[in-house]
Amino acid sequence: MLTYLAEFESLFGPLRLFGYISVRAVFAGLTALFLGFIIAPNLFRILAQLKASQVLRNAREVGDLARLHAGKANIPTMGGLLIYASVTISVLLWARPNIYVLSALFVYTGLTVIGFLDDYLKVARANSKGLAGKYKLLGQALITAGVLSLLLLTPESAAKMREFWVPFYKSPLTLELPLLLLFPFLFIVLAGSSNAINLTDGIDGLAIGCTVTAALAFGVMSYAAGNAIISDYLFISFIPGSGELTVICAALLGGSLVFLWYNAHPAEVFMGDTGSLALGGMIGIIAFMVHQPLTLIIVGGIFVIEAMSVILQVGSFRLRGKRIFRMSPIHHHFELKGWHENKVVIRFWILSLLFAIAGLATLKLR
Repeated sequence: MLTYLAEFESLFGPLRLFGYISVRAVFAGLTALFLGFIIAPNLFRILAQLKASQVLRNAREVGDLARLHAGKANIPTMGGLLIYASVTISVLLWARPNIYVLSALFVYTGLTVIGFLDDYLKVARANSKGLAGKYKLLGQALITAGVLSLLLLTPESAAKMREFWVPFYKSPLTLELPLLLLFPFLFIVLAGSSNAINLTDGIDGLAIGCTVTAALAFGVMSYAAGNAIISDYLFISFIPGSGELTVICAALLGGSLVFLWYNAHPAEVFMGDTGSLALGGMIGIIAFMVHQPLTLIIVGGIFVIEAMSVILQVGSFRLRGKRIFRMSPIHHHFELKGWHENKVVIRFWILSLLFAIAGLATLKLR
């Protein structure tokens, strides 16, 4: 909305700055940060009054982990609403509306609704079982179909979104990926990224801290993809208009930092599925739209490791009757080995930063 102020630079010269993506990205991040600190106290008070607290699993379900996490009882959940409000308002203020911005907000809003329903059912039923997995997947499939329709029915993005790029290659593997492959591929990206962050969200500050590094990495990638000169120099896909996703990544960074302020150990609030599913989906759709969906595997290395630890644990137990880890996701394995929660989080943050740097390095290695 504020981008249109640049059209009045003849009246006041400095208004031209609102036309620059870099300037608007900085303001988007600061706006999300500012709004978050304003919204947080009132939101947390409402959640506490509604007794919307995190439902913890008992010792019969998780063994010794129940003792380690006993102090987390009665902490409000659904804190993802804080991130959603601060990010969305900031994006509406600072991003120039186009199909890529609309698509990102569509996915983010849709997954926030699904996550909210899941958290609401957990609180209402007073147990850790919320929305059934099949309904989550159905919702993610509908969102995938909706956003893909938006992208393919809009002339601005239709041709570009059918290209398929992979890391380390200077040109797309195909200029027109068949729809029968495009839909399941996007579904895997969205569902995989949203569920991976959901699995990572198990201890204070872990998921949101790793989201910060992913937002930074994809902010850089979005800016490069939307800039003709930079994209040509790096031999990556040039996608006109995708630079606006940099503004979204900056807002996501600001909103995530606010949430981290309150979610750092000992947490005052949990994001719940309201936040984790939506954040994963947002990062996933941005990666897809800037032709970096496979690079997401590198940038989101921690999320991939967390998800794979669950898959391996379940597979091993079903096939061999034995567990590989003391508990999955893998951050709980290290907790049960005796690592303090903060040590697990900080070490995983370090790895997340290294993964983000490695992902950015693929832009040049082609």
